[in-house]
Amino acid sequence: MATSNSRWNFRRAAVWATAFASGVMGSDVLVTSGFNNCQTNSGIRVQKVDISFNNADKVVVFDVAGSSNQERNITASLSVTAYGKDIYSKNFNPCSTDTFIETLCPVPQGVFTAKGDHAIPAAYANVIPAVAFQVPDISAEATLKLMSLDGTEEIGCIQAQITNGKTTAVSAVSYVAAGVAGAALLMGGVGAIGAAGGGAGAAGGAAGGGTMSPSFTEMVGIFQGFAMNGMMSVQTPQIYRSFTKNFAFSTGIIPWRQMQISIDNFRAMTGGNLTRDSVEFLQQATLVYPDGSTSSGKGSLFGRSVADAAHLAVRDASSTDTDIATSTEATIRAAVSGIQGYAQQLSVPQSNTFMTVLLIVAIIVAVIVVGILLVKVILEAWSLYGHFPESLTGFRKHYWVSIARAITSLILLLYSIWVLYCVFQFTHGDSWAAQLLAALTLLLFTAVLAFFSWRIWSVAHKLKSIEGDASGLYEKKEHWMKYSLFYESYRKDYWWIFVPVIGYMFAKGCVLAATDGNGMAQSICLLIVEGSMLALLAWSRPFERKSGNIINISIAVVRVLSIVCVLVFVEEFGIAQTTQTVAGVVLIGLQSALAGALAILIAWNAIIALCKQNPHRKRRKEMEQYQRDMDNLTPLDARNSLLLGRMKSNDTRFTITYTNSVTDTKQPLDRRSPSPDPFMGIAVEQSDTYSPLNLSYNTRPLTPSAPVRGSDLNAAPNVGGGQGNDQKMNSEYRGPTVY
Repeated sequence: MATSNSRWNFRRAAVWATAFASGVMGSDVLVTSGFNNCQTNSGIRVQKVDISFNNADKVVVFDVAGSSNQERNITASLSVTAYGKDIYSKNFNPCSTDTFIETLCPVPQGVFTAKGDHAIPAAYANVIPAVAFQVPDISAEATLKLMSLDGTEEIGCIQAQITNGKTTAVSAVSYVAAGVAGAALLMGGVGAIGAAGGGAGAAGGAAGGGTMSPSFTEMVGIFQGFAMNGMMSVQTPQIYRSFTKNFAFSTGIIPWRQMQISIDNFRAMTGGNLTRDSVEFLQQATLVYPDGSTSSGKGSLFGRSVADAAHLAVRDASSTDTDIATSTEATIRAAVSGIQGYAQQLSVPQSNTFMTVLLIVAIIVAVIVVGILLVKVILEAWSLYGHFPESLTGFRKHYWVSIARAITSLILLLYSIWVLYCVFQFTHGDSWAAQLLAALTLLLFTAVLAFFSWRIWSVAHKLKSIEGDASGLYEKKEHWMKYSLFYESYRKDYWWIFVPVIGYMFAKGCVLAATDGNGMAQSICLLIVEGSMLALLAWSRPFERKSGNIINISIAVVRVLSIVCVLVFVEEFGIAQTTQTVAGVVLIGLQSALAGALAILIAWNAIIALCKQNPHRKRRKEMEQYQRDMDNLTPLDARNSLLLGRMKSNDTRFTITYTNSVTDTKQPLDRRSPSPDPFMGIAVEQSDTYSPLNLSYNTRPLTPSAPVRGSDLNAAPNVGGGQGNDQKMNSEYRGPTVY
């Protein structure tokens, strides 16, 4: 009979928290979702099963149809399991008074149907745990065995998945995630628009928002990480698998039936096999995952909502026997896992995965190019009828720089998943044309990143040999404009961090695809990759802003913890399904908290972005302004370098004093004292930083080396205009000399 629900108590808090966080509270209804006949060559075969249980009124509504090879009396045994544990079981006879079902007493020969409702006694209904109605994506299965009246022969058997109509695969989550990424793109786009407006002369401005964390690249990388966790070949709990489904858009997997049909046709013409790997096959198949849960390959959310279930019940209750042919059993069952299972739940065949992402990326590239060219055309038309802002002149002349920068950014953004899909195409693809495209695009993407890496290293080496360091990558506009995309977020001493980051992206995608199907090796290798990246960030702390270091190290920590939780799902460890579900709940909470915190930080960055400027660009602008001031100086210019104000407290400062005040009235020439006090004095305040002015002043005097007048201080002034005295005075006077 029934089993106790006490085993659920110690997990009740966790699952209730999950149900509340997912926002999927609703009516207490359980419905079947998909079924299969679990016995071959049976006397009774079922073609249709729709059963729902409403806990509010304790009523079961059923609609069963099938066929029997003879008329017979039967007994039935119903058992329900959840998370691998038996939670409900009951034997009943359709001919008994308390469970009477007229159409099954007895079961007629040929086609039969059974529709109706049946009240469940509270003693049996209360056995079902309350959390079964609230936890999204509940992993439950019902098995109905039909036995002969004496119980010695099993005549038929059906298995059906049970759902409560609640799921963590919610379209709103995808929209919110896309909105958060879009907000990060908008923040980074402020600097990009500035670079576009200034063209080559203002390209460094593109980094204005890029150095703020979290950036668009970081947010998309986080969402890609969530999705890639769902692609691992482990016994992922259904609740977490549905959660990762929300972030498939970040990896380029977007359900589009017409596109999939076109790709199927392309594969068919280039050596592909569509027998069990096509969109038409997925429309009829039931996907079976390693944890035993099933899903439809139609791309819809697993289970039905309460409203959908009620609609189906009303529709089916009014149907006739002719509906049996249209509501048949999904006899095709396909065991899936890993990348294949993740793609096929979105109605994307595994051999179509790479081509799907390729077409989506091609569309994005086309939108970027057409958009920039459209702006170029608008500016040209504007120039014919008026004067547009001077800041847009650079973009008008160098619009191709913006195109190249945008496409390079896209390559850097997608490199990890591109490696993943290309390697997966090499190992699981069946079309020679698709494999050729995968090889060419992977080679192209890698060549682009390798070329920029080589160029930046070459420039840095040249700068070090000439100037002693690689600061020119940040301070020289021509280098910043071309290459800052790769290192704009890093400190000057750690400009090279982008190289191991690219290596990390390659390793992560390659490991995930190459070890597909081996959950143990996959998890361990990914743990090593993520742990290495965390160690590198913790050791170097390479980001220019302190907030950037904190955020990126936190992201790396969450990634490592996620892989640790995924280890719980590895089949070889034999961990209980309930424990795996709790680990899935922890993963959802951990990753949701990270995404939520970063979304708040993006909003905060929108505020402080108005007050702060990219530190590298700010220093470069100050240096350019200082250089312009120095270039414009003349020997008699009042802006002498000794008079320029010092902005920093640790710079050398000069104090120039005069003992005699300057007036416009003429005064008689007095006899000069031999003391040097009347002359101009210069006081130099020392600082800790190096400056030629900080050297010793003992070798040369700062006071004039000759008096204003001749050596004869007692001689009377030459009032009569004699030339001898004038020449003598002119020859001896040298004026103030400062060394």
